[in-house]
Amino acid sequence: MQTHILISGASRGIGAAIAEALVSDTAKVVALSSADGDLADPDVPGRIWNRALAELDGRIDVLINNAGVFEANPIDSDDAGWLANWNRTQQINLTASALFCRLAVLHWQQRKSEGRIVNIASRAAHRGDSPAHWHYAASKAGVVAMTKTIARAYAKENILAFAICPGFTMTGMAEEYLESRGGDKLLADIPLGRVAMPEEVGEMARWCAIDAPASMTGAVLDVNGASYVR
Repeated sequence: MQTHILISGASRGIGAAIAEALVSDTAKVVALSSADGDLADPDVPGRIWNRALAELDGRIDVLINNAGVFEANPIDSDDAGWLANWNRTQQINLTASALFCRLAVLHWQQRKSEGRIVNIASRAAHRGDSPAHWHYAASKAGVVAMTKTIARAYAKENILAFAICPGFTMTGMAEEYLESRGGDKLLADIPLGRVAMPEEVGEMARWCAIDAPASMTGAVLDVNGASYVR
């Protein structure tokens, strides 16, 4: 039987690499992008879920949350603008992921079936981020805590949850960030000597989605070239 998989944020970068890693005769994948709806709208995740469920013949076995934004929010912005940017990032990075996770858990409970969630977080969840990215680090720390909570709550129902925390990954967004912050200096902080490739994160997500042993539920996996070791 094919594994039915829903991936958010799959149009480019890490999400596209995850979708590519999952291509096989034994998997049927719905790969979502911003064209499917703006996750800043709290009504969108439910609508997307229902459409995807129909495309996947009424059954989703694996949810992979990758959609997210990384937008600067300097503290000297005006009050209303700073708060609006904070709320937008929390809505897209954390709340939309939570809405998808809730729908997935309820789906599996109603079907009395097992399921897997793979949430893409960030090393910022552990070590923080730049002064202009409080909101991003907070949202990703929330994703990690949510993943652990889901794992603890539903393991007895064979509903498993994993989080992956990439560091810098060679996507267009990371390339711009490295250039703006001084790439050589940042690379010197990565013992491996390079940033991760999207395909490396994609393979880790594929493994969590398909092959990781059940006893690993709740695991938080780092992909950062040893730039941050917990």
